[in-house]
Amino acid sequence: MTDVEIPLGKKSLLYRSFEMLPALLSYGLIMLPIILSLINPLIAAIFIIGFLIMFFVKAVGIAYRTIQGYNSLEQAQKIDWFQRLQDLESPDLALQKWQTANTGREWNARQHSENLQRIVQNSKDYFKPSESYNAVIIATYNESREVLEPTLEALFASNYNMNQLILILAYEERGPQSTKDLAVELAEKFGKQCYFAAAVMHPNNLPGEVRGKGGNITFAGRYLEELLKKRAIDPDKVLVTTLDSDNRPHAQYLSYAMYAYIVDNRRERRAYQPIALFLNNIWDVPAPMRVLATGNSFWTIINSMRPHMLRNFAAHSQGMSSLLKTNFWSTRTIVEDGHQYWRSYFVFDGDYEVTPVYVPIYQDAVLAETYKKTMKAQFVQLRRWAYGASDIAYVASLGLRKDRKMSAWNFWPRFLRLIDSHVSWASAPIIITFGAWAPLIINSDANRSIIAHELPQIASQLQFIAMVGLFITIFLTFKMLPPRPARYKRRRNLVMLAQWLIMPLVSIGYGATAALNSQTRLLFGRYLDKFDVTVKAVKK
Repeated sequence: MTDVEIPLGKKSLLYRSFEMLPALLSYGLIMLPIILSLINPLIAAIFIIGFLIMFFVKAVGIAYRTIQGYNSLEQAQKIDWFQRLQDLESPDLALQKWQTANTGREWNARQHSENLQRIVQNSKDYFKPSESYNAVIIATYNESREVLEPTLEALFASNYNMNQLILILAYEERGPQSTKDLAVELAEKFGKQCYFAAAVMHPNNLPGEVRGKGGNITFAGRYLEELLKKRAIDPDKVLVTTLDSDNRPHAQYLSYAMYAYIVDNRRERRAYQPIALFLNNIWDVPAPMRVLATGNSFWTIINSMRPHMLRNFAAHSQGMSSLLKTNFWSTRTIVEDGHQYWRSYFVFDGDYEVTPVYVPIYQDAVLAETYKKTMKAQFVQLRRWAYGASDIAYVASLGLRKDRKMSAWNFWPRFLRLIDSHVSWASAPIIITFGAWAPLIINSDANRSIIAHELPQIASQLQFIAMVGLFITIFLTFKMLPPRPARYKRRRNLVMLAQWLIMPLVSIGYGATAALNSQTRLLFGRYLDKFDVTVKAVKK
């Protein structure tokens, strides 16, 4: 099997070159309008117009995917996934009932019928839902009862047979004693309602580990491995879901994810990704955090409709047999979720995909005790996400080897999209906002160029048309918002609408800046080797 661990110690010159690549590309792209303006304003204008047209095309596609993804999310939540899961218990009888009943109007009804037919015709890789288990690992570090207990309450309110649920509360030795006491107490309390529950402590300072979530959930995964051996449970029949302490799964998630897992005859080479919606406390957080949380929510909705872009993110599920082959998650990176995609991709020689699960996992937007701390915590969270740029060197080191198992057509599109996503994250907001003014400001000769004079107006018109996608997002946001808390008056709705005026500032001040910060660290070898836990305060 391919060694998929991130290298420790001094790295090769080639590896370091690819670590430096995203920063060099991002800064180079940001500087390009300036450099071209100095050389030839006309060339600079052509480049900027081309960039804006590309942005416009992407914006149209994003608007379409937003509507499509939202509709899928709405329809999927109306389905009784527990009943569909039970249909797999006796697929032949369920198929007869399904064909005679008027169920064709249900979302994905045809696919369910085809799944039943395939299982009836070939049950070689099939097992019954009653033989399966959902194992849920919840990582916690210093979260309060007000954060962690509602997550467990949401989990146990699921439309699922709790006798087939395994719960592991994974806490850190380096965390406070109060977290340990809370984890032990909650494991005992909720363990009475499910097949098995335990609080598992991740020891501090294990060799070869960064201080991050990956080490915690991997330690819990190995505990789960031993539990399954002791109880003679087949790992192929266990689906493992990782949650953060503030992740509240939709009531249908466990049934839907297990259904998707059972009907997938290539389940070992799949991950199952719910829709992350950062809406738990959306009414309480400051305006910049609301804009970012809403934007991140819709980004997960959009990516669910783009299988070629879908990656493991935050809460996700993967079969236990698959995790055993990948040796669980990486303990050497602070971005273990996105990295798990590439880790699995190379373990399975390029035959690995992420399957969307169109029901939400509700998460908290960033909120600390004070406004200043909240602003800082938000930047730290985005910087950690943007540190996924470290995967570029990792992917290059394995994907460019002569003995790689996957084809060039399989590898290169993925690799180039990875680079493009991080470079665009860091550079696009800046170029879109300021690029059109570069020729006029930098080169006095541009004053004699008609196209240079018209460029800001052209850019403004393209941006205005592209804002159709923003209007769609605002409209759908209000449909998705949880009920307004009684402590807020109706004028809070106007504030929630007006907040979108600061989106350009937020996209640069947080999005581009956080991405450039992470890429600059990689450029100079100043690695992030500690997982900065996002503050999760609760407004009472």
